[in-house]
Amino acid sequence: MKRSKWSYAFLLALLLMLGACGNSGDAGGSVSGDGEEGSGDGESVTIDLYQFKVEFKEQFESLVAQYEEENPNVTINVETVGGGNDYGATLKSKIASGNEPDIFNIGGPQDYEDHKDRIAPIEDSAAVDAALEGTLDAVTVDDQVYGVPYNLEGYGLIYNKGIFEEAGINPDDLTTMEDLQAAVDTLDGMKEELGLDAVFAFPGKERWVYGNHSSSSFLAPEFNDSVIEAFESDTVEFELSEELKNYIDMQVNYSEQPVLSLDYSQQVEALYSMEKVAMIQQGNWAYPSIEQIAPEVAENSGIIPIPVAGEAEMPVGVPQYWVVNSGAEDNVQQASVDFLDWMYTSDAGKEAVLNDFNFIPAYEDYDTSQISDPLSQEIYEYSEAGNTSGWVFLGYPTGFSEETFGDNVQQYISGDITWEEVVENSQAYWEENR
Repeated sequence: MKRSKWSYAFLLALLLMLGACGNSGDAGGSVSGDGEEGSGDGESVTIDLYQFKVEFKEQFESLVAQYEEENPNVTINVETVGGGNDYGATLKSKIASGNEPDIFNIGGPQDYEDHKDRIAPIEDSAAVDAALEGTLDAVTVDDQVYGVPYNLEGYGLIYNKGIFEEAGINPDDLTTMEDLQAAVDTLDGMKEELGLDAVFAFPGKERWVYGNHSSSSFLAPEFNDSVIEAFESDTVEFELSEELKNYIDMQVNYSEQPVLSLDYSQQVEALYSMEKVAMIQQGNWAYPSIEQIAPEVAENSGIIPIPVAGEAEMPVGVPQYWVVNSGAEDNVQQASVDFLDWMYTSDAGKEAVLNDFNFIPAYEDYDTSQISDPLSQEIYEYSEAGNTSGWVFLGYPTGFSEETFGDNVQQYISGDITWEEVVENSQAYWEENR
């Protein structure tokens, strides 16, 4: 009799174990409970989320915790990889390991092409319905939407207003590269008086800064500011090659040294925030880091466009899109869309997006007067006025921006190759990999 009881117990345990295994999908999330398909009441859903934006990691995790409290049947595991790490490369490694996230980020048409076999279409979504005109173009294929935008961001030259004023420089006058060079010469000649170590902090270690953003500013005109044109182009001409070279040379020559070991944290936190340099190339995403280190410096910061071909246009775009893994169970996919909709369209989500994340919203029905930091305010004003240029780097061939152009720029700075070789190597890679 005792043996029979153990047999029944073992059989029951085995059946339960097999049942649990049957609920696991290809992606990381899982569903348990006795509900029907969909995120029904009483059903336990786990979502594995893999995202790139380190600047709002803590604030985002707080919002996730709030969502979990309001939806006790949902658990969201957040993993953040970015900053000095190449998110695209780490995402590919994670996928190759078989541990695929249920929600992850892509940058635009090239990333979609790379991952289209695992990206689900997003339908019946409040966030999709509320997205601003044009913000879904990069993730729309055959009239089907495959992602929702993070936010709007802009980048340029962040500068210290107090230092500029003391040096007698009007940032509104810096509309050409010659104007910028004259301002740099003035600041360099007053370094001791202004308490500066250098004019710039050029983060040579961070290939994404110049591989993505600097290059995009000078390549955008040849692609008519269109990420789709860049994506569809078989070649890249580098029509403004000499101007791009001069811009990089200017930053390197007037930067805190050694530039090739200088990273994002040193650039933003140790040097700019501590008023050791007058300006840096970054975007409004840097504001929370500056504000945390030196609130008075953050409030006294402004941003101007990189003067490209005499145009004072701010590069503004959607940095990344949230996408849902088509390999996840249907319930997990639906729960993922529900969370994204809540984050961007609920009152609690909107409050966090504006005031905790310091985002410029990419969605309708936001009170943009609440945009809290001066960098985002200025970028939003450029956007409202239509004085913007496109983010064409999101249409580059995979591996072009950092691994190819960025790596070649590092070799150029080291004196190992000429600028002509930077351009030739980059052109050859584009043509071979497009």
